[in-house]
Amino acid sequence: MEVNWRAVLITAIAPIAWGATYYVTSHTLPAESPLWGSAARALPAGLILLAIARSRPHGRQEWFRTALLGALNVGGFFLLLYIAAQLLPTSVASSIMAASPLVLAAFAWAILGQRPAARVIAGAVIGILGVLLLVAGGTGAIDGWGVAASVTGLASSSLGYVLTRRWGGTAKPVIASAWQLLFGGAILLVVALAVEGAPPVLDGTGWAGLAFVTLIGTAAANVAWFYGLEHLPAGAVGVIGLLNPVTGVLLGVLAGGETLEPAQIAGILLVLTGIALGQLQLNRRRARLSRSRRRSPRPARGGA
Repeated sequence: MEVNWRAVLITAIAPIAWGATYYVTSHTLPAESPLWGSAARALPAGLILLAIARSRPHGRQEWFRTALLGALNVGGFFLLLYIAAQLLPTSVASSIMAASPLVLAAFAWAILGQRPAARVIAGAVIGILGVLLLVAGGTGAIDGWGVAASVTGLASSSLGYVLTRRWGGTAKPVIASAWQLLFGGAILLVVALAVEGAPPVLDGTGWAGLAFVTLIGTAAANVAWFYGLEHLPAGAVGVIGLLNPVTGVLLGVLAGGETLEPAQIAGILLVLTGIALGQLQLNRRRARLSRSRRRSPRPARGGA
């Protein structure tokens, strides 16, 4: 039985969109208003998805879970990511976030009982080595608070994604994304009003950039990511997430006039190798399950 390439390709939309979002944000949106930028990204995306889903959580437990997941996946993660981006060189922040496949697999093992396969772990390690090669040329001082923000954001989002799957939120990705974005965006809005005051004024380029990060980098990406968590093992989804820094580097080359060093080309190839290796394990596991089902005797039908 072949790899579920449809799920792989849909899931890949998320890290590619997120990688593009970093570039669009840095070139079109005001850097001095990260809280407003995060809130303006989350709330409209949540409202758009809510208009599509036309549904809501039911019962106190479901409302509580949705609010908690919104705080972890959107509010906390978006805020901590901006803090890390302000305090750390891009190379250092990317290197820390590249550990997401291993962190996601660890949470999935602890909470869901999904023991990560050896090939998934190997693929994650190979992919992380590739990311390190991609960002090896980065320089700058390392801020301890920036490292703490990046690590905490990584843990927050990984825990939130695994809890989303455990509680069944990924069964309806649009609904899960809509309400988590609304709760997380509301938290960011309150903090933005308290810390940054009035929202920034955007020009035409800024509005175009905000439209991209809202529709593509947030709404579409979140739905694609939750779809992947529903149809693929969490460890395999995390490995696909390594496309995020690859996209950022390639956009810098294509749109920013940057050049790729040989080490960076090798890094991209390693990342793609790691992703393929993680999916091959999924292929073998499904093939074994298919053969086992074919060998299993069918229950006898009762006679008259």
